[in-house]
Amino acid sequence: MSVFLDLWHAFWGVVCWPAPKPSTSQPPNAAHQSAETSDYRVAVFGAGGVGKSSIVQRFVNGTFSDNYVPTIEDTYRQVISCNQKNVCTLQITDTTGSHQFPAMQRLSISKGHAFILVYAVTSRQSLEELGPIVKMLMEVKGSQLSEAPIMLVGNKKDESQKREVSTETGQKLSGRWGTGFIETSAKNNENVTELFQTLLSMEKKRQLALTMEDPEAKNGKKKKCSVM
Repeated sequence: MSVFLDLWHAFWGVVCWPAPKPSTSQPPNAAHQSAETSDYRVAVFGAGGVGKSSIVQRFVNGTFSDNYVPTIEDTYRQVISCNQKNVCTLQITDTTGSHQFPAMQRLSISKGHAFILVYAVTSRQSLEELGPIVKMLMEVKGSQLSEAPIMLVGNKKDESQKREVSTETGQKLSGRWGTGFIETSAKNNENVTELFQTLLSMEKKRQLALTMEDPEAKNGKKKKCSVM
């Protein structure tokens, strides 16, 4: 009888309570968390209709549409060169132009590494509406704002007959706010790439660029980094 019980216990001990196997898999979010550390986050601000989405889509996708669709918040990603030998993900957040979502705007500022402030040269009001955004940047970032690359952008320069904001006005305001300055035309694809090149070149903590330098290249030749 005792032999039978020993066999019974041995059988059920093996079948019902097998020894646990050591886990070799990573936590489900480990790879994602690791990838996030290489993101360089850029937030784009401006009033509705100034062409924020058009600038971003022209840069990322090479496309332009005359149809205006109000944005709540969209995020785009682009691969760029980081510290010459590595790659980073340029994460561009196209923020809302509405004043109804201040919490979302503050969150984009708190997470952002760099900022693009867009107005339309055809609308003086759109330039004035950047004032509260700059104030919010100062409130959220505090002393860190002095290290953040910021570009003031006058879009729609192709509509010269409707211009309400002169280039000189934009330059003076840029000097007052301590930002870089450029005028663009998303429609004609003018200065869009230059905008992002300039923004990345202003970063002090990392060496960022849209192109990657080939260490084996001679005579100053460079090869372009693959863009996704």
